[in-house]
Formats: sequence, C-alpha cells, structure tokens
Amino acid sequence: MPNRLAHETSPYLLQHADNPVDWWPWSADAFEEARRRGVPVLLSVGYSSCHWCHVMAHESFEDPDTAALLNEHFVPVKVDREERPDVDAVYMEAVQAATGQGGWPMTVFLTPDAEPFYFGTYFPPAPRHGMPSFGQVLEGVRSAWTDRRDEVGEVAGRIVADLAGRSLTESLPADRRPPRPEELHTALMGLTRDFDAVRGGFGGAPKFPPSMALEFLLRHHARTGSAAALEMVQATCAAMARGGIYDQLGGGFARYAVDATWTVPHFEKMLYDNALLCRTYAHLWRATGSDLARRVALETADFMVRELRTDQGGFASALDADSDDGSGKHVEGAYYVWTPEQLRAVLGEKDAEFAAACFGVTEEGTFEEGASVLQLPDTHGPVDAERMASVKERLLAARAERPRPGRDDKVVAAWNGLAIAALAETGAYFDRPDLVQAATDAADLLVRVHMDWQARLHRTSRDGTPGANSGVLEDYADVAEGFLALAAVTGEGVWTEFAGFFLDTVLLQFTTEDGALYDTAADAETLIRRPQDPTDNATPSGWTAAAGALLSYAALTGSELHRTAAERALGIVTALGGRAPRFIGWGLAVAEAALDGPREIAVVGAQDDPATAALHRAALLGTAPGAVVALGSPGSDDSGEVPLLRDRPLVDGRPAAYVCRHFTCERPTTDPEELAERLRG
Repeated sequence: MPNRLAHETSPYLLQHADNPVDWWPWSADAFEEARRRGVPVLLSVGYSSCHWCHVMAHESFEDPDTAALLNEHFVPVKVDREERPDVDAVYMEAVQAATGQGGWPMTVFLTPDAEPFYFGTYFPPAPRHGMPSFGQVLEGVRSAWTDRRDEVGEVAGRIVADLAGRSLTESLPADRRPPRPEELHTALMGLTRDFDAVRGGFGGAPKFPPSMALEFLLRHHARTGSAAALEMVQATCAAMARGGIYDQLGGGFARYAVDATWTVPHFEKMLYDNALLCRTYAHLWRATGSDLARRVALETADFMVRELRTDQGGFASALDADSDDGSGKHVEGAYYVWTPEQLRAVLGEKDAEFAAACFGVTEEGTFEEGASVLQLPDTHGPVDAERMASVKERLLAARAERPRPGRDDKVVAAWNGLAIAALAETGAYFDRPDLVQAATDAADLLVRVHMDWQARLHRTSRDGTPGANSGVLEDYADVAEGFLALAAVTGEGVWTEFAGFFLDTVLLQFTTEDGALYDTAADAETLIRRPQDPTDNATPSGWTAAAGALLSYAALTGSELHRTAAERALGIVTALGGRAPRFIGWGLAVAEAALDGPREIAVVGAQDDPATAALHRAALLGTAPGAVVALGSPGSDDSGEVPLLRDRPLVDGRPAAYVCRHFTCERPTTDPEELAERLRG
C-alpha cells in the first residue's frame, strides 16, 4: 500500500511511495506526529539521480524488517534536496560541522522540535569497513532516546546554538566593497597554484567541472590580457571535452570524474552542469574561435534540448547514473560504456577497430568488467571526419536501443534560468534560432507556471503544475540572469521587466541592511537556522548569482539602488576570493564585470534591418566582462522598457550602437567592425 509520498510531485519522493517505510513529506504534521507519539524523527535527504540514495533505498528502505523498526520507533521524513535546498542546507551544515564531511543520502535524527542530535550519510545493511549497519544505528538512537533523553536534548541544544552563532557578517569588509584589481590578481594566483598543468582542472580526484572559475578566468583575460588565465581555460576545456566526463556520442557532461584524468565519470547528468558548461564553451569560442569549443557548446545545447526538455517547454533536472544493464540489474554507467565486442557487433571488424582506436576502447577497459568509457584522446593525428561521423551515428543509434537511464522531470526554476541564458547565447552566436526559441519557451513556462501574481516564484513544477515550495534566492537570481540574457538576444524588453520584478523581491525579501543575503525569504518557513551560503559549489550561490543579476540590471536601467546592492553583495568576494577562489568563481566573474563597468551597449535600429543585425551580433560577441546589450528601435515600446535605449537616435538615418559606462557614452558607431574592436576586453 503506498505511503504518504504517493501524493507528492517530486520524482524522488515518488520513488519511495511504495516503500514499506511509512514516510512523511517534510511538514509541520510530521513533527506534530513525532511530538504526539514521543519519538524522534528520522530525516532522510537525497535526490533522484543519486546513486547511493538508490543503494540505501534498495538495501534498507525496501526491507520489511528495517521498515518495521523505523515505523515503530520513529517518524520517517523524506526530503528531495533539489526541491527543498533550504532544509538540505541547514542540516548538511550540521552534518559537516559534526563529522567533517557530508553527502547524500543524508541521514539525520531530529527531536520533535526539528533539532538534530545524530548524523550520518549512507549506512550499509550490515557492518562494513568500520561503519555500523543502519539497523545498529536505529537501535542505538532508539536506545539513547528512551534511556538518555535529557542527554539527547542537551546535545541537540548545543548543536542548534552553535549553528545560530555562525554569521557571515564578520567576513564582510567594513565598507562592503567589491574586490580591487590587485585582489582579483591574488585570486588568479590562487587558481594557478591549484591548476593541474598536465590534465587540466583544479586539484585532484574527484575532479569537478570548474565552470564558474573558468568564466572568471575568461573575463580576467578579457580585462587584463592575462595569457595564463586563458591557457588554464583552454587546457581544462580541451581535457574535459576529450575525456570520459563528456559524452562523446550524445553530447553533454556527467556530474564529475572520479579520477584526476577526467576518464571515468559519475555518470549522472545534471541540467545545471550542462547549462553552465554550454555557456562556458560558447564564451571560450567567442574569445578564441576554437572549433572544439564551438562543437562542444552546440552538442551540449542539443543534448539539453533532446534529452531534458519537457512537454511543457521547461528542462528536467537530471538523468540517472544507473540504468538496466539488459539483465534487469541496475548498474552505474551501463547505458554509456562499451567493450570491443559490442563495437564489433554494431560496426563490423574494420570500423570497430577504427572506433576503438579513436575512443580509447580496449580489452582491459577503463571501467568495470572490461568496459571502456569513450574518450577522444588527441593522439592519432587527423581523423577521417566522414568515417567518424558514420561511426558515431551508428553507435548512438545502437545505444538508443539500450534501457535508458531514468529522468527526473522536475523543473527547477534556478536551473532553467541557467539553461535559458546558455541556450539564448549559444543560439545567437551560432545562428541557431531553434535554441533561442527553446530558451524562450522555457522562460514562458517560468512565467506561466512558476510565477504568481505578486511575481513570487515557485521553485519547482512537474507536468505543468507548480510545486508547493517557494523559490529560494538562487531561483530569483538565476531566473533574472536567464531573462536578462534572453532580452539581450531577442531585443524583447519584457524579459528585462520580469527580471526587475524578481530582483526587487531579492532586495525586499533576501537582503539585509548590511548588504548580506540569505538563501530563504524573510517570510519563508522558519527552520532552526536561516540558511546563508555565499560559496559557489555545483552552481553559483544565490548570493553571487544575485550580485551578477543586480549588476546587469543596474547597467540596463541606471538604477543606483540595484548597483549599490550588487557592490555590497560583492563584499563577500573581497573576503573570500583570495583565500578560496575555486569556491567563489562566479563571484569573481561578477567582480570582473563590476571593475569593467560593466560596458553597456545600446543597439538601435529596426530589427529586420541587416545593418541592425550586424551591429547586434558584434555587440553580443564582445568579450568585455559582463557587458549588457539592449536592442530596440528608436521610440518603440521596447525602448521604453529598457532605459539604456532611451534617447538613442539613429545616425544619419542608419542603425547605430552606443557603448557606455554608467550611462556615459562614447560617440555612436554604425560600423560593426569598429564596435567589435571597442568590445575586445
């Protein structure tokens, strides 16, 4: 019989709806039930494409004996971390403070007042490698709760007090200022020290795609001409694109590589990674003209549209790492890996030998049981492009016949905002109006389904129905970022107007008087701590994303209110950039834009005029850090929505471009080449 999760919209929660565990969703009712029964709460947090979440579910939550123990002595609560990042953040902070590490599934035991007192991540069904079994953990917690309740309460109280005492205000510089040039140079030196000069990327294994740090390096190169900054981007992007972390057949990136060589990925594919990396490669092409960057940007964009687009026009969250290996057993990477025998079965002997050499497929393999992750090592000289295209087409068709990985079709507002920005810009750069249309369709969905009449955002939707959870800071900031990018590409000022609505909410609901930002709104559900994390991890933090969107909006509108808020928010980058540049990459990229102005480009002229289109393209392809672009006709309704376009006449009746800083403009130009020259960093 299904449990209470059967009525939820989250695919992750629905995966547990038929467990014998009597799960509750996160709710006041669940804690009231724990209070009524006098038992603790087991909080289990995960997400649908999490490999070890699936493992623990199969080993423990599907086990009748474990479920009986849980149901009798606990109120079990299941949370999708992607749906409730606030709940995840609060308790992950406690887990990391207590154990020095974190991860998912996250397992936390709480009092009926939601105060944590015992923590962990994955627990096996039997003792293993020094870890207790999940059953032993349950018995131990039950015993402590029954026999030492006062001690448990004291522990919980100390943990909550410790969390409450943590504040970021002391980290902000007294004058709440953005980083100065010398401080951004210090951040560059920090990245240089961590750079893997042999294999690209930063640090060792596991190795994550550093998309936000790469954007900072591209902007730093544009502003300063630093060859070292550009070389780190080029080396890292080439290594990732040729490695196993990149899907050599279907495009798109896996979450991370388990090794330092980008060879073996953790195979789940996340929307946010692919959106950020698509934009990074497009910007690398813009800076260098790299054919590899162009190919990867387009293939990644096509992957998102082909594999993640929903029927409603939004983009699904993720594809699982695991899939059926053909025998009914779910195995990580089964959809993606190949053996020489499998190549021969699809391609025949000669083409299989060619493919094995090109993609690094060997009898020994690079993955489990002699299978290989496809790579594209740069060791074979020129490759027959026509033959390669034929091989890839046949392998991709054969792979499509395999059981596919599961898809989490939950639409997350923030990640769709990132995808909108990437698809809009990639479509504009490479003359792909279908990609711009896909970005527009996703933006339409966010307005129709995720936004209410007060311009407040729902974080998620599924099948065109909004979820019950309110948007967090990253939702408002990333959607605003995406809408501003879409406005720059399409010339439709309404997207700038919507971005302004969301950023006004950021100022009213998420920003403090001292310039700090919280991840949840002032009127959001009260947790044991109001989450506040400015560091960039898998995605830009809400804090730094808000700083970037506020800065761009101020450049388009001349709003000192938004400019001041952006500069005050960048104070955290001043504090952290020199010490931990890998974890504040987007903040550093925004700081580069602030130092550069950012440049404001107004392109005026009829949109169907080829001369206007040429100027517009030159403006979009400019590498000046964080430059904003507004497109419209003089006196049109669109120009009224974007103040940057006001009072910008044609020049001798011809379309013109105005390059400005802080609304002070150089003389207009009608020459696309001259405009491009002005915008080269």
